[in-house]
Amino acid sequence: MRVNNLRWWVIALIALATVINYIDRSALSVLWPDIVEELFPDESALERKQIYATISIVFVFSYAFGQAIFGKIFDWIGTRIGFVISIGVWSLATVAHAFAQGVLTFSIFRAILGVAEAGNWPGATKGNAEWFPTKERALAQGIFNSGAAIGGIIAIPLIAYLTVFFSWKMVFVIIGLTGLLWLIPWIVLVKAPPGSHPWITDAEKEYILTGQKRVEEDGSEVEEYNPDTAELLSRKQSWGVIIASAAIDPIWWLFVFWIPIYLNEVYQMDVKSIGIYGWVPYVGAMFGAWFGGLFAQNRLKAGWSTNKTRKVVITLGCLIMLPSLLAMASPGSPVTAVIIMAVILFGFQTAIGNVQTLPSDLLGKKSVGTLAGFAGMAAKLGAVGLTALVPILTADGNYTPAFVIGASLSIIAMLAVWILIPKVEPLKKLK
Repeated sequence: MRVNNLRWWVIALIALATVINYIDRSALSVLWPDIVEELFPDESALERKQIYATISIVFVFSYAFGQAIFGKIFDWIGTRIGFVISIGVWSLATVAHAFAQGVLTFSIFRAILGVAEAGNWPGATKGNAEWFPTKERALAQGIFNSGAAIGGIIAIPLIAYLTVFFSWKMVFVIIGLTGLLWLIPWIVLVKAPPGSHPWITDAEKEYILTGQKRVEEDGSEVEEYNPDTAELLSRKQSWGVIIASAAIDPIWWLFVFWIPIYLNEVYQMDVKSIGIYGWVPYVGAMFGAWFGGLFAQNRLKAGWSTNKTRKVVITLGCLIMLPSLLAMASPGSPVTAVIIMAVILFGFQTAIGNVQTLPSDLLGKKSVGTLAGFAGMAAKLGAVGLTALVPILTADGNYTPAFVIGASLSIIAMLAVWILIPKVEPLKKLK
């Protein structure tokens, strides 16, 4: 049997995994206004916010170290089994949330969820490097990243809707079991990498493998550079990827964690009202993921270098975020607020797909997962810092300081790419 365009089926499955990933992680923030009343009836509003921040920080810390762990795991055992372990464990952890009783048990289950969900990102980056030629990688990464946005769009109204018919505990069980169902098509379809997959057509195999070859300006082929961890971390280009990721990613998590809480606190919305408004920002994220990928692919086909393409698209995304984050200081109505959020997340996704493609632009396939894992860990540690600050910064209900910090981070991300990665091109072994 032969399957045409097999690479697009693979990235579609990874994007679907990302949708499920975001539904699972978003459930707690959407359900929190209802859960907090039942589990913490005697705490003040500020104490409840601090409890939520503590549980969220546990999740992101676990997620950060899970990225580094799974970066190595995917390089060792490959994308097929790596995804089976990652999504299998996180789905069971989601179900386990139904049995949480307080801060400790929620933190334990969020920690397991965080470690396992982290595998989705280095796994997707490695899968992209395996299954796509260089010129299509930004688009493939954009499709994968749009899964996060689609998950955000679906999660908030879906979970709010499920609360009409089910208890919050049953909601966790239902969405957790969905991830286990995903394993069936993944195991059936992704039997091997493209070079040895029994269902791939000869034409597609040739197109992928030929498009992955790295060549010098004179046309000679460049040998893949697969450094060990110590050498990888000695290169300033690796730190450009790591610092850019650590700066830009907290902006996304600022909204993933706090959109429902922000709408509840600033506009006094309950869970059902949040379901009406809270999905809008993720529409901007979805279009941003597609735009960033398509724009990069278009420029590469038009003859732009990888270096120029990545830097222009990343810079554009950051420049879209910068004034929009500052505008959140006084958004006015809730409709205006969620529209501005949509613009911010559009800019974020425009940039992040190209930031996440940098490891495969710089390194060979055997080291991509490792650098992607380190970058992901740094990104989540940055998110931990901002998440921990939010309850302090917003104690009086004013979220402006958090948005100003977000604007500053977008500038740092741009500078890291421009200064530490003088030219986005395949690295060579140090002499």
